[in-house]
Amino acid sequence: MPSLRKIEVSTGIHWVEVPEVGLYVLCGTPADSVKHLMLRGLIVPMERDGVRFESGPNAILLSDAMIQNGHFANLGEFPVLQMLYRQGMILPDHPNNAGLKPIVIGSEKQVSAQLEYIFRGNYGLISKQELMAAGASDHAAEEMMALKLRFAFGRIRDSKELVGSRKVGVKPVEIRDGVTIRRIAFNRFEFAYRNETVTVDLNLGKGERYHPPYRMGFHEIKREHFGVIHSGDGDGWDVSRPCTASILMYQGQIYLIDAGPNLLHSLTALGIGINEIKGIFHTHSHDDHFAGITALIRAGFRMKYFATPLVRHSVTKKLTALLGIEEDRFQDFFNVVDLEFDVWNDVEGLEVRPLFSPHPVETNIFVFRTLGEDGHRSYAHFADISSFKVLDGMVTDNGGQGIPRAMVDKARQDYAHPASIKKIDIGGGMIHGMAEDFDNDPSDMIILSHTSEDLTARQKEIGSDAPFGTTHVLIPDHTDIARRTAFEYLRTYFPQALRHTFRNVMNNQLFTLNPGAIIMREGQNNTDILLILSGIVEMIKSDSPTAYPLSAGTLVGEYSGLHGTPCKATYRTASFVQALRIPGSMYADFVRQNDLQDHIERLHETRSFLQATWLFGEEVPYSTHTLIAEQAETLHLSGAGTEIDADPEYLYLIRGGAVDCRLAALPVATLGRGDFFRGESVIAMPPRPTTFALRGDRATLVRIPGEALRDVPIVLWKLLEAYEKATT
Repeated sequence: MPSLRKIEVSTGIHWVEVPEVGLYVLCGTPADSVKHLMLRGLIVPMERDGVRFESGPNAILLSDAMIQNGHFANLGEFPVLQMLYRQGMILPDHPNNAGLKPIVIGSEKQVSAQLEYIFRGNYGLISKQELMAAGASDHAAEEMMALKLRFAFGRIRDSKELVGSRKVGVKPVEIRDGVTIRRIAFNRFEFAYRNETVTVDLNLGKGERYHPPYRMGFHEIKREHFGVIHSGDGDGWDVSRPCTASILMYQGQIYLIDAGPNLLHSLTALGIGINEIKGIFHTHSHDDHFAGITALIRAGFRMKYFATPLVRHSVTKKLTALLGIEEDRFQDFFNVVDLEFDVWNDVEGLEVRPLFSPHPVETNIFVFRTLGEDGHRSYAHFADISSFKVLDGMVTDNGGQGIPRAMVDKARQDYAHPASIKKIDIGGGMIHGMAEDFDNDPSDMIILSHTSEDLTARQKEIGSDAPFGTTHVLIPDHTDIARRTAFEYLRTYFPQALRHTFRNVMNNQLFTLNPGAIIMREGQNNTDILLILSGIVEMIKSDSPTAYPLSAGTLVGEYSGLHGTPCKATYRTASFVQALRIPGSMYADFVRQNDLQDHIERLHETRSFLQATWLFGEEVPYSTHTLIAEQAETLHLSGAGTEIDADPEYLYLIRGGAVDCRLAALPVATLGRGDFFRGESVIAMPPRPTTFALRGDRATLVRIPGEALRDVPIVLWKLLEAYEKATT
């Protein structure tokens, strides 16, 4: 039997073990990697000396790239928590505490980023000064620090006190007892023990994504005037359900409450595209509420970010630690809207009241309300909270180390805030709530969440379940949201069009398509155009291995339907999709009446090219493609070996031909159609000392001013991913 063994766990996740020396390495730590280990039986319940705990890894290997195909590759917070607490490696007098630390392995850059991210995940803001910089008063900051220190057992500890590290290079580095690791290529590593070796490749293939550990099915959701979709009721250890989260519907608009792991998969299951989301209300920075934030950055516009300044500062420090960027860059990706504690904040008619939740990191819970015909209807989202048993145990009445009774009394009053529906955290333990604290709650309905355990009979007396996709309608919609949405899309795309010409276009069939349906085939003549109103449609081209998701608002088959020509791609639904069918002849009449022919023809070719590239082909709205195409300039270059004067204030896309890329006179890569270079100014990074020259006789480039891209987060995110890979 080999001493060194490797197991493929899931896409981008591997397990390497050397039982002889007690070394077990989780290789690759995307979101929910711990749950994948549980499903594969690599984490199991154990008991020793009457103490119950879990087995699991005692080291993690980080990806060389923080971002892979748009998603976080290194999220070690929950794996480290599992080692420290669920395995008992840090617990005093625990039978599994042998004085060893979990080990984080990787490049110097990624190890440093990971330790800072874990530190911020443990503690959030770490001083009275940081709390006051986030808006807390002197007195409130003192009380919050006292609370934080009680959760931290009296002292804020640097991650290096809790976690060991190994920096990996091309030469072998010992992990433990003769087991070594070295990097053999970018994101490829070789483990060695005695005369045995195994290789681990953490690179994702083109178009590959990390997979969730659970299946959610597909759900058809009707947009309502005011309601809530339950998009998770598990916790960070639940292998069968997404983590606690909700989706709020208001006047047909979609708002998220938190962004947990595998958010894109959850949204696809619910038939919601990223660009349909108006904003996120964020409770706090723990990974089971934070890890999906990359999905929101992949929108084609700066999404609104709603939280109190206290929470925003905490989240910003954690996110920017992971990415290795300045804190002020947070606002490059989000349109920040700060909320005030304990008052009703107006969000376009929706009233939102954030309440302070005593928790190890800065946390606000939310109550939402709006008027219906019988008065206010409300939804309360209480994740995360702490039980009164824990909080009462932290109180000091004599000026000693602890929290004041008034803080607990305020929490008790806030928790009792009545609501039409109240979703509560019943995870228990040191940092979560208990159902029994809500035994006599005056709310109309209590939803129990944030647990991986089966509900007890006592808990079932107190509250209800809300499985994934359950919808509670608080105020039904009596308008035609879908047609209103269609009108708003068309009006945005064609602002100069005569109002009466929209009426014929709008007076067409609305219909719903099932997941997995092919709606147009490449090469077939197309007589209709579909305006996507909700859900996700994939565009698939025979010459590309990647299926690109298209957002709501896309006019699928616009050019081929207008001209009655063969479709240049296959379009397939990835979720339930609602669409407006527009006959090509009617659309042609609309175009003629408004003299839009030249406008559409001029932009079509550039927009189609952009849509077929990795950088612009995913989740960039139709309107954004149009704005970029309007500012793009086509360059025709000739002369093999001709050096390109590439201004870093612009982004250059290769539309035809090839370009050689050289760094300090050494060849780095040959770029072809759809590849890009420069654009460092868009992400505020220093340009690399790189030269670019034509490889063949001719090349066609599309040059886009950086200014046109600074409000398109998904493009910034991909440029950041590409820059990180190029400089690692």
